[in-house]
Amino acid sequence: MNMRRHPVLTFIIAVCFFTPFKTDKAFSEPYKALKGVDSVKAVFDLRVKNPRALAIHLDLINDTFEDPEVTSIQGKPDFVVIFMGPAVKFISKNTEGYSPEDKIHLDAIAAMIPDFFENGIKLQVCMFAAQSYGVSPDSILPGIEQVGNGWISSIGYQRQGYALISDF
Repeated sequence: MNMRRHPVLTFIIAVCFFTPFKTDKAFSEPYKALKGVDSVKAVFDLRVKNPRALAIHLDLINDTFEDPEVTSIQGKPDFVVIFMGPAVKFISKNTEGYSPEDKIHLDAIAAMIPDFFENGIKLQVCMFAAQSYGVSPDSILPGIEQVGNGWISSIGYQRQGYALISDF
């Protein structure tokens, strides 16, 4: 993700997570878990409960997709993100009732969505959850595929060999 295109997100990350850390040798070595892996397919089950966490986790998903260790594996990574549970509230154009701080995170989320599409990352929203949380189908951010039941979609992707990443 090009952080220069997302100054709000850059600011959020800098303010919320600026803590010095010691770079150690483990971060510069290849991931041993990827040895022998010939493709990267993952389905992300996102159910986070606040917009700040969702913005951070979406940024991490995009960074993972673009990570040189992942992109060096034969073929382009294949990622699917399914918004379920309370996370469905944060991909709506309706931002009424949110605090100014939450609105900053909601704007950051909306700004990231085009990057996902540009990278070929598929986005889906569970409409069962949307209905349960009072999110109107018409308010869902453009381009996000609406599926009746996110669990069924997740089951299908897992049966196709996608690794499940649960994010609650």
